[in-house]
Amino acid sequence: MILVTGATGHVGYHLLEQLADARVPATAMVRVEAEAEDLPTSVRHVVGTLDGPPPAEVLRTFERVFLLSPSEEGQVELEMSFVDALIAAGHGPRIVKIAADGFQEPDCEVRFMRNHRLVATHLDATGLPVTYLAPNLYMENLLSATGAIREQAALTAPAGAGRVGFVAASDVAAAAVHALTGDAQEDRIHVLTGPEALSYADVADRISTVFARQVDYADVPPERARETMLADGLPAWQADGMIELFEWIRNGGCDTVTDEVRRATGRDARPVEDWLSEWRGAFLGPGDLTPPRF
Repeated sequence: MILVTGATGHVGYHLLEQLADARVPATAMVRVEAEAEDLPTSVRHVVGTLDGPPPAEVLRTFERVFLLSPSEEGQVELEMSFVDALIAAGHGPRIVKIAADGFQEPDCEVRFMRNHRLVATHLDATGLPVTYLAPNLYMENLLSATGAIREQAALTAPAGAGRVGFVAASDVAAAAVHALTGDAQEDRIHVLTGPEALSYADVADRISTVFARQVDYADVPPERARETMLADGLPAWQADGMIELFEWIRNGGCDTVTDEVRRATGRDARPVEDWLSEWRGAFLGPGDLTPPRF
């Protein structure tokens, strides 16, 4: 049996759908009972959190665990607490952990990547079998720009000419299916990317082409970008982390393309044009979207 944490985010939801399609038994962990209503039909669930997990006798029923939590200030403590609960339950399941490309680089001090590196150090010390999936930036991160794209015909980011191997959450979920059910190598880092590395100017061009509407890239100063994030309600810790991330992008840290999606799924990673077409309503329709959770 597989336990899926982070079940209500983009990756977790796609993962549950794909496991259900493959008729692989899986259980979603939700924080409160009401969240189960939003899960794919027929998916089992259990109530619990990373720092308040289900009872030991429940944890012992899972042979494999998908570990994912939001990129927030307390992420390290939450994930380590959950890993410790698995150990305390007298159980040694195989872990498939979602990290982020760059966490494996000792010189990467972006706080999001550093969080994953700290959790990985703890996981490795437990001796549990672990497979790491390290996606590049999610295409879904572009959803936070839909308002400016609709209203100002502009994609704004302090990214300079840096390139990113944007990857779709559905492809990350498909790789996770393989890691949870197949023979993905343990103690290995699988860096997941899209089929090409794109600058934000390239992305603006693709948006213009797909939606037949001119959208330009505006490279804004980091200080101005941070002010905008704070004004939009992003916590200071996350806003500062985003500025660190964009500096990493500007310096080439995300300019990565791998064939790991094809290796895991047997098909090419989705191009950004395909993903944009799926999300046409978000880019062209009225209203704002809640920022994606992973």
